[in-house]
Amino acid sequence: MSMRDRILVALQALEPQHLDVLDESHMHSRGLETHYKAVIVSPRFEGLRVVKRHQAVYAAMGELMGQIHALALHTYTPDEWVEQGAAPDSPTCKGGSKHDH
Repeated sequence: MSMRDRILVALQALEPQHLDVLDESHMHSRGLETHYKAVIVSPRFEGLRVVKRHQAVYAAMGELMGQIHALALHTYTPDEWVEQGAAPDSPTCKGGSKHDH
């Protein structure tokens, strides 16, 4: 099972109404299956500030968090998602990895 698929399975714990996990490793210098973007729409985020939403995601991810380098999180309630409609694009990597020469 790919890391993306493992992340998708783990995030089902948040009972998402919309879930998209993108492997953005190709945008970075560290190789494959290291950088991800997750767009999560869940009623569980109602009344939670961004930090608490992210903590809920980290809890759902468990040990997987230690197996990836980066996870960009875009967390929305269903009402926010209707208003927003899409997550912002990820910025281009600026480098800076210890693996860069």
